[in-house]
Amino acid sequence: MKREKRGLNRRRFLSYSGLAAANCFFASSCSSVNFAGCKKPNVLFVLADQWRAQACGYAGDPNLKGMTPNLDKLASESVNLVNAISNCPVCTPYRASLMTGQYPLTNGLFLNDLCLSNEATSIAQAYNNAGYDTGFIGKWHLDGHGRSAYIPKERRQGFEYWKVLECTHNYNKSHYYDNDNPTRKTWAGYDVFAQTKDAQSHIRACADKSNPFMLILSWGPPHNPYQSAPASYRALFPKEKIATRPNMKGDFKGDLAGYYAHIAALDKSLGDLLKTIDDMGLRDDTIVVFTSDHGDMIGSHGLIRKQKPWDEVVRVPFLLRYPKIHKGGRKLEFPMGSPDIMPTLLGMCGIDIPDSVEGSDFSAVFAGAAEPEDHAALIQCPSPFGEWKRVNGGREYRGVRTVQYTFVRDLQGPWLMYDNDKDPYQLNNLVGNPEYAQLQKRLDRRLQKMLKVRGDTFERGEVYIAQRGYKVDKHGTVGY
Repeated sequence: MKREKRGLNRRRFLSYSGLAAANCFFASSCSSVNFAGCKKPNVLFVLADQWRAQACGYAGDPNLKGMTPNLDKLASESVNLVNAISNCPVCTPYRASLMTGQYPLTNGLFLNDLCLSNEATSIAQAYNNAGYDTGFIGKWHLDGHGRSAYIPKERRQGFEYWKVLECTHNYNKSHYYDNDNPTRKTWAGYDVFAQTKDAQSHIRACADKSNPFMLILSWGPPHNPYQSAPASYRALFPKEKIATRPNMKGDFKGDLAGYYAHIAALDKSLGDLLKTIDDMGLRDDTIVVFTSDHGDMIGSHGLIRKQKPWDEVVRVPFLLRYPKIHKGGRKLEFPMGSPDIMPTLLGMCGIDIPDSVEGSDFSAVFAGAAEPEDHAALIQCPSPFGEWKRVNGGREYRGVRTVQYTFVRDLQGPWLMYDNDKDPYQLNNLVGNPEYAQLQKRLDRRLQKMLKVRGDTFERGEVYIAQRGYKVDKHGTVGY
């Protein structure tokens, strides 16, 4: 499918994805496929940090069997997007795409600790214009004025309710700013629990209003440091009992044990949130999304953290529950990227999609229309920085992730190619294999077409840094 530079508009996408099927599906609950006949739903968007798609009980992780009952239950009630892709898999770039529906080279946030401009219409502004109460709680990482600095109203992208800190990974002494009060406050105890309680309180307050709400709850874990979850959760995962992935190199069992402890604690908080939705009678009228900004290697291929093109980093969990339009338990396999989230959610709420959005609206697919055939997501690292550059040498790359294949180029040429059906741990690099030469050419041509649509000339990272006037250190990192 060819896509316009600014993404498919909603009407064109619905025609593409199967209008007749969607119209039949909505006949019982909405007056038309564009959701205009529906009561506008609430939106609760739960965003974890550095949670890879494979680390879920419902996804088959043996370490989490029986340990994440709330997440597993949500999966049974949701549409499960099994190939949700973090296009530029690191914190700030993902969050900027979520806010704007744009790719990083468009909004300019291809490094961490940069400030998102007000040039594009944000997701909060779009919901505000539609009469929603908007709120954000937790980690922001889009301000670029220091990780502990107060963020004034003009740099909040339109969010009204505001309990936020730019960034911290000290989860047991975590600070925040309360709306327009410039005095820094501290969350009580493990910040996930305190932030979740605040979200519950906000949901209860919104339930009494006539207009709907859109709330983003942004947790810091399971991002490292791994050993900082509450002790009762760490005790659930003895290091010696941790099962590892076949592609792990080195001893990372201790890190994994802590990672899973954070996940179990987040599962408890997710259950609290969902209970509040039920208790307030909001279940049928609330879209609940659970996802993450990117994954974590944690020893797979001997690597750590993010920015890399392997599935442990680029694939993230993505569950969407909306009982009014689906019964749940359905899996979608097409790769959907970060810029597609904003237009898809707006589409499900019957809200016009701003012209500045580049992503595509897949709301009809989540509601039951056919999946797009042979769809692909772009994966990219415009400028390596931090650990990726300092520890692993780093490299710029562009790639394409289809349902079955991963193909990646660096500046020297084809770098990685995997058949993810036959080789789910990505152990067999097929680049240069004569038996796969034609496939490599096809995927390479497809990548080149996608880059052309995006206007991406694939330069060295220093070129984009110079174009934007960013100041970075020798490791390509913006000071914070």
